[in-house]
Amino acid sequence: MLRLLPIVFTAMICVSFFALHAAPVNYMLPEETATFAPGNNRDVVEANCTGCHSADYIQTQPRGDKFKRDFWQAEVTKMIKIYGAPIDQADVGKIADYLAASQ
Repeated sequence: MLRLLPIVFTAMICVSFFALHAAPVNYMLPEETATFAPGNNRDVVEANCTGCHSADYIQTQPRGDKFKRDFWQAEVTKMIKIYGAPIDQADVGKIADYLAASQ
């Protein structure tokens, strides 16, 4: 165990050196090319979804008869439970309703 101490100490010094000298990365995001269609609860979707997703991304999701409210309800629930999205439970149905009607 004592033999590993110099290796660990050296690794900590190297990591500290590189962390101190890391330069920030600046980049420009592309302009939005899509918007959410007018509809009930559009404001709820914009407030809850656009922190992680663009309107462009949401519009690329599957469409059709089997991708209605139940599909969107499951997707929003997944965002909360799996990805930790800070969506209030009272907004889940509103988001699902809007996306089912507008997609």
